[in-house]
Amino acid sequence: MTLLFALVGGTAGCGVLTTLRGLRRSRLREQATYRLPKARREGGPSRVEVLLALAAAGVAVIITRWPIAAPLAAAAVLGTRGLRQGSGRPTIERLEAVATWTEMLRDTLAGASGLTQALVTTAATAPGTLSGAVGSMAAKLSAGVPLESCLRELGAELADPAADMVVIALVMASRERAQRLGDLLGALAASIREEVGMRLAVEASRASSRAAVRMISGFSLALFAFMALFAHSYLAPYRSATGQLVLAVVGLLFGLGLWLMSAMVRPEPQPRLLLEAGEQP
Repeated sequence: MTLLFALVGGTAGCGVLTTLRGLRRSRLREQATYRLPKARREGGPSRVEVLLALAAAGVAVIITRWPIAAPLAAAAVLGTRGLRQGSGRPTIERLEAVATWTEMLRDTLAGASGLTQALVTTAATAPGTLSGAVGSMAAKLSAGVPLESCLRELGAELADPAADMVVIALVMASRERAQRLGDLLGALAASIREEVGMRLAVEASRASSRAAVRMISGFSLALFAFMALFAHSYLAPYRSATGQLVLAVVGLLFGLGLWLMSAMVRPEPQPRLLLEAGEQP
């Protein structure tokens, strides 16, 4: 009972702190003058994960003979998806690609006859993360689509705050002849690379936190499995209806605590500067 009370108290404390943190972020978002990018929806569990969850539920019921063991085991298997997700590496790789392409565009502008030609030229050597979006833009430019429309579609496709700054600079240059556009692009590339360095440091800290969450959850599940196999007398009280209810509450609180810890180390979307296609500045 002491362990149960400690678990409930600790989970409740984490819940209160996380709720207050979430409310504070909500107020900051409401006060922001820029909009957050649309979140990319993660796909649901795969067929293999569903089969593994069903298998774990069946094995848990066979070993423990507890009805509540089936949903808890299935939830534990599916919950590992959340522990594997949340990495900021894709964002960092996209930022590095944007910085590299911006530097390429700056260097190409010196020998190109104009901004449109420079954009088309860099499409052939754009970094892999941006090659599809930049290549599509170059094809549209070659087909006669207006430059500003192509740039706005590029920004919408990349959906990244750092790319928005580059696209806005190019849009302004397309409207009127910009002075020292190359210097501006160089400064933007340097700024993006500084952000990459900061994000790498933050990602290293988040990676250690995610590893701690995985270790806690793995150790807890392994301990429960060991007790279910070799400590039947210790777990005998949980065979009653009251014990099953208590076990369900403990499992729910444990899962909620893991979800809150995962949410705290998950990267959040950053405010964007560029308006969506069809909106007016």
